[in-house]
Amino acid sequence: MSALEPMRRLTAFDEALASTALALMTLIPLVEITLRPLHGKGIDNAPLLVQHLGLVLAMFGAVLAERGGHLTTLGSGLSAARNPGLRTAALCLAKGGAALLAGMLAAASWAFVASEVDAGRELAYGLPVWGVQALMPTGFLILGVKLGSRCTPRLRVRHLVGAALTTAGFLFAHHFDGGSLPLAPLVVFLLAVLLAGGPIFAVLGGLALALFWSEGQPIASVPLSHYQITVNPSLPALPLFTLAGLVFARSGAAGRLGRLFTACFGGGTFGTVVAAALLCSFFTAFTGGSGVTILALGGLLLPLLTQAGVPERKGISLVTSASALGVLLAPSVPLIMYAIIARVPINTMFLAGVVPALVMVAALLAVGGYLGRRNVPHTTMGEVPRANLAATLAAAWAARWEILAPLVAIGSLVSGVATPTESAALTAAYAILTQALAHRELDWATLRRCLADCAQVIGGVMLILGMALGLTNYLVDAGIPDAAVEWVQATLPNKLAFLVALNVFLFLAGALMEIYAAIVVLVPLLLPVAISYGIDPVHFGVIFLAVMEMGFLCPPAGMNIFFASAMFARPIREIAVSVLPALLAIFLGALVISWVPQLATALPAWAGLH
Repeated sequence: MSALEPMRRLTAFDEALASTALALMTLIPLVEITLRPLHGKGIDNAPLLVQHLGLVLAMFGAVLAERGGHLTTLGSGLSAARNPGLRTAALCLAKGGAALLAGMLAAASWAFVASEVDAGRELAYGLPVWGVQALMPTGFLILGVKLGSRCTPRLRVRHLVGAALTTAGFLFAHHFDGGSLPLAPLVVFLLAVLLAGGPIFAVLGGLALALFWSEGQPIASVPLSHYQITVNPSLPALPLFTLAGLVFARSGAAGRLGRLFTACFGGGTFGTVVAAALLCSFFTAFTGGSGVTILALGGLLLPLLTQAGVPERKGISLVTSASALGVLLAPSVPLIMYAIIARVPINTMFLAGVVPALVMVAALLAVGGYLGRRNVPHTTMGEVPRANLAATLAAAWAARWEILAPLVAIGSLVSGVATPTESAALTAAYAILTQALAHRELDWATLRRCLADCAQVIGGVMLILGMALGLTNYLVDAGIPDAAVEWVQATLPNKLAFLVALNVFLFLAGALMEIYAAIVVLVPLLLPVAISYGIDPVHFGVIFLAVMEMGFLCPPAGMNIFFASAMFARPIREIAVSVLPALLAIFLGALVISWVPQLATALPAWAGLH
């Protein structure tokens, strides 16, 4: 047997467990919707079962994300240095340090689980709650071993190295649990791991542990925060909407929608550019990650744009920047995430984002310079197809199942027919059934890839969210938001000055922080300040997400640039320069949304939801 065979089997087990959890998260709400009218009740504790399946998905999806290299970092850091010695040392620091931190988080998680064993709570059908919670220390231990094994290329000892580092972290945290440790050395270590290219979840979790240690408080508070957010009643909507988006992205939905938008607006420069911007925004709302939009639509849209007379570099810039938009459109994952953290109804945020999203698209097109055809010979244009009703109707009929998807997602939720989780499950099931049965473009192998990819994306995101919430809870307990309110009010004299400062600050934060971590860390700190200036929480959420869209286009956290570089085979620097006009356009659009709150609040108020 090969030395790698046990790890291959473990990987297959991780993928199967995470994918099964995601599939059950889709099926249980559908069974619940079906059984309630027939029998008056459904599955025992169905919401709790689905929420705890989210914990399974979070931990083992993160393990899958590690194998695929999808655990978010601040960038390659020193591990991408040209000097071989420095590069090797940085890699060992990043991966070895992350393994130590994962071991510490495993110890903290075990302390939390041990405290829950005595409570004797039951989830459903005799399954104890602690039995599912025990997957937290298990997942962190596996992550630690896998991260630590990256420190050496020697196959025979790499997993021993990973196990040794993880065990050392576990024993360290277990020994000092409840004790007091100085903050400064731990912060220096964490900063070094971050700059070396360590995963953000480990650094955030380590910082939360360090802060609790500095106060002599139990470190079980950190995994408690992770558990609380992963079993949040609304959180299962995130992976389910993401699954729906991935199913559409892996089928021919992009092509059908592209033909529809082109038929609506015509094949000239203006029509193709508008169609491309709207299509990218629409797709980003469903895929949850705009990088997926570039991969799904880039190969389709760039030839259409160049054929319509848009220079290739400008076309790449448009696809890259327009794919950053759509965060404000339902059922965007960041939009749902903000609603959960800010405790705003999800259906209210769905309606609040519609008009501002259109404002952002209009700003991109008007200010970004994409509408003019420059220095393109007429002969490259050929005969420009014009918008006509017959072609539009034919394209709409071909894309009818995709057109109805937002109605399923938003209509079932706004009408009150389904809870957020049930609405997301309906949307995921709708995407799977329509692409598999109506279009026959989704086979079992493709569905399996969608499940695994969704588990990776959501696992990595939820791990960051849990660690960030642990940090946020410490800051809230320490009274930081109250201090921030007092300081900002003393520094900024009025609401207008605060809005300008808020936009600039969020732009910088978006360039440095992954959007989900920014939501969890910054919203609890900034929302009380915004409210003190009379800014509505719904309006603040729209501002926050609108400005954070720029973060997709700014290194080092601007993943759109890296996706576009890989998709279009262009240097990262060239992509980054090409989207500079788009950054200005999005910033100006965010300022308009900031100064006109009715853009965000009018539609929810008209619908009686605000």
